[in-house]
Amino acid sequence: MIVRFGYVAMSTVVQNSSPSRTMTMASFKKLDDREAGLRRLERIAGENLHNTLRLLKHNLAHDIKVYRMTSKLIPLATHGDLDDWDPFPALRESFAEVGDFVRKHEMRVSFHPDHFTVLSTPRPEVLVNSIKDLRHHTDMLHALGFSGRMKNNIHIGGAYGDKPSAAARFIEHFEGLDQDIKERLTLENDDKTFNAVETLTVCQKLGLPMVLDLHHQWVNHEGERPGELWRDVLETWNSPLAQAGSEGDNPLPPKIHVSSPKSPTDIRSHADGVEMPPLLHFLREIAAITPQLDVMIEAKKKDEALFGLMRDFAAAEGDGVKLLNQAAIEVTP
Repeated sequence: MIVRFGYVAMSTVVQNSSPSRTMTMASFKKLDDREAGLRRLERIAGENLHNTLRLLKHNLAHDIKVYRMTSKLIPLATHGDLDDWDPFPALRESFAEVGDFVRKHEMRVSFHPDHFTVLSTPRPEVLVNSIKDLRHHTDMLHALGFSGRMKNNIHIGGAYGDKPSAAARFIEHFEGLDQDIKERLTLENDDKTFNAVETLTVCQKLGLPMVLDLHHQWVNHEGERPGELWRDVLETWNSPLAQAGSEGDNPLPPKIHVSSPKSPTDIRSHADGVEMPPLLHFLREIAAITPQLDVMIEAKKKDEALFGLMRDFAAAEGDGVKLLNQAAIEVTP
């Protein structure tokens, strides 16, 4: 099994490279010239895209082909007071440059809309804003020139005191989404509400690919081990929605998330790095039925955590582990 590793949004190694620079609405409203304010927002977004390209070049130098882009590329993009603003024409070239680099080097990138994007909500205004946010993320993928291979990952959302009803609302609201949004969604189990079994059930009903979060599964489960779920999780990646935009001889590999607990008393928060032994145990368990896997590291130290994990794998090399490059390994059962 070929395993590629990636990280989330920010680098702790590349200095002054934030792709999430922003402006608050309070600051925007203090500006006397609204049009000048919009141009300033577009300049900030351009800087964010420039830094994204810097990070992608850093990733390429270290063989990192899996990366989650920040959702905050365009400040205030979905704010209700700026509904008449379309930032994409001004950013067309910047988005295209990033997208061309990703395609040229055969990288896999994604977004993860924040926890306010909730399709299980019973509140109409929250649903409207959630769909607006999903449209924005999908529009960014379009601006990058990406097919359905590049995804937006979300959670089911809150239970609101009645988990079956919340899951049913998620399904109903998902079915009402535009097709291009549907094709760019993956669904992840969370650490407090919808566990891996419940999330898998929704994925199977909708044909959505499931991103198994090992840390979340460890703190929120029904007694099952993650390896026991894997064959069914893997099957969700064969659906038409999962493979939208993929070429027949180049299917989109499944993806998982990994992180480690911050401490014995704070098991849900993420540690600076990732403990290698439990991850390697899982990888060996699934290696026989999984040709390729992409792993998103959700550690506080970002790319630094990835480099640390690769050093740990290097120390285990020869015991069913072979380093392929600076960010990929081969695992045998």
